[in-house]
Amino acid sequence: MAFCPAPPLLHPDVEVRPDDATAALRAACAAAVGDLLAVAPDVVVVVGPGAEPGMRLGRGDAGSFRGFGVDVEVPFDGRARPGGRRVPVPHTLGAWLLDQAGFAGARVGVAPEDLVQLVRDLPAPVGILAMGDGSARRSVKAPGYLDEAAEPFDAAVARALRTGDAGALRDLDPAEGERLAAAGVPVWRAVGAALAGRSLAARLHSDCAPFGVGYLVASWVAA
Repeated sequence: MAFCPAPPLLHPDVEVRPDDATAALRAACAAAVGDLLAVAPDVVVVVGPGAEPGMRLGRGDAGSFRGFGVDVEVPFDGRARPGGRRVPVPHTLGAWLLDQAGFAGARVGVAPEDLVQLVRDLPAPVGILAMGDGSARRSVKAPGYLDEAAEPFDAAVARALRTGDAGALRDLDPAEGERLAAAGVPVWRAVGAALAGRSLAARLHSDCAPFGVGYLVASWVAA
């Protein structure tokens, strides 16, 4: 599985001007998704904030970046169809990352609340692409301004991702995550619940906060 952040500027067309930090983040995400696809999953579940519980995003659905001033549409799985559901930005970025990696298999997009049951229901092998940011309070210029607790909080998440500690992700404090504007916490907790007790080979690809928001990129492979 792969963990990637979900800032809209991850997509090159949304980025106002090229930035080395964004380019490095994009490369880290590509590496993590490459690790995910190396195990040849039949289906990839994209989980992220913004989807309604019970929603299943799939063929014909599409997201866009028009809200960011860019007329770019990204089909979630196959071609977009009239009347298809609108895909939240984190899932749209997940679909784009899968497209960039050349993944042509089936995809399902879900809310964090639905991940555990869906992973149980789907036949193996299943890949998980978890989209979510760390704290948006890492600096005085951050969207949520500076909170001294933000960096240690993100560091604990990074440690769990680096060591493959699913239990630590499952046990993240949701109230503290909300206070620190860490949008990825519900996603990470769901992944932790789905994989707790599994033996995992882990790799942390990136841990940075170039714009005052924590961006964590990692990949896990279940033994």
